[in-house]
Amino acid sequence: MKTKAAVLHGVNEEWKIEEVELGDPVAGEVQVRLVSSGLCHSDHHLRTGQSPVPMPVVGGHEGAGVVVKVGPGVTRFAEGDHVVTAFIPACGVCGPCSRGAQNICDEGAGLLTGLSISDKTYRVTQNGTGLTQMCLLGTFSPYITVNQASLVKVEDDIPLQEAALLGCGVATGWGSATEIGGTAVGDTVVVVGIGGVGINAVQGAKAAGARYVIAVDPVAFKRDMAEKLGATHTFESMEAAAPAIGELTWGVMAQTVVLTIGEIKGEHIAPALAMTAKGGQVVVVGMGDAAAMDVSMNLFELTLLQKRVQGAIFGGAGPRTQVPKLLNEYRAGALNLADLVTQTYRLEDINKAYDDMLEGHNIRGMVVYDEADW
Repeated sequence: MKTKAAVLHGVNEEWKIEEVELGDPVAGEVQVRLVSSGLCHSDHHLRTGQSPVPMPVVGGHEGAGVVVKVGPGVTRFAEGDHVVTAFIPACGVCGPCSRGAQNICDEGAGLLTGLSISDKTYRVTQNGTGLTQMCLLGTFSPYITVNQASLVKVEDDIPLQEAALLGCGVATGWGSATEIGGTAVGDTVVVVGIGGVGINAVQGAKAAGARYVIAVDPVAFKRDMAEKLGATHTFESMEAAAPAIGELTWGVMAQTVVLTIGEIKGEHIAPALAMTAKGGQVVVVGMGDAAAMDVSMNLFELTLLQKRVQGAIFGGAGPRTQVPKLLNEYRAGALNLADLVTQTYRLEDINKAYDDMLEGHNIRGMVVYDEADW
């Protein structure tokens, strides 16, 4: 079928809305009509070249919609099912999946290649040229054809427009505080960077029973939103936060510091470690430049105070376990989805949407599709 998509043809270029050809599902694949797609900073890294991918590329990796076609051998889904995309596929049978670490499934090795899991060909083409689908998804298009390993079924009572957020921002942020972050009752948790991921680390830390949830962001309205969704204190910078955290905790500092800055740099690690308690950890969630090798930290402090710097993908939890868990949190009133989307856009306005993100105007912007797109 022919459909439209936001396509990036080169580094530092703008997204272009173009017609593309979307292939039907082959064995193990599903076609989905999307309702919405979140606008994540990770897709901006494609524009800057910090996440190198074969061009052209269809962006987007955070979506939700309804299954319209299923390919041969698909057993997990049927036409009419409501689904959320998972930017990390979970095959269920590889070594990591078998150990319960679906978020580092071996199929993730092909995330930025554009080649489908099923047959290593392109499912999106344009004038005979294969297009990469961001994270094997490409949700900056009203229709996607993807492997069933990249989808999670959700119940029909969940609003699909909001459910899209579970495919990246909510799961990644919440898990960075609760799963890989291991927040316990009474802990102090610091979240640096209050965007679509960081705001959910705040929600997760609050739900896990943290005594102090401290949000750090230079943008005032983001700090206000963090307070609304669970932060006990807010600061405009790590430098401003550090002495206050020392006073609040009687010098103990934070058990977990979560870095959800849109672009992680090596210079962010040392001040994050300075806010971390003995035996605590810095959880690095935001994306850095793929070519960057410069990290500054005090190794004396790292060793003698037994601190850790921990990477995290999808919040340290598998999509098939985390998404249902988060839906239960949503139904119980512990997870606020409605307030996360601060502005919606048409696909045609995607460049304006990313300008708004970079200027600090959004917690999470979202592309919304309707009958005109389908």
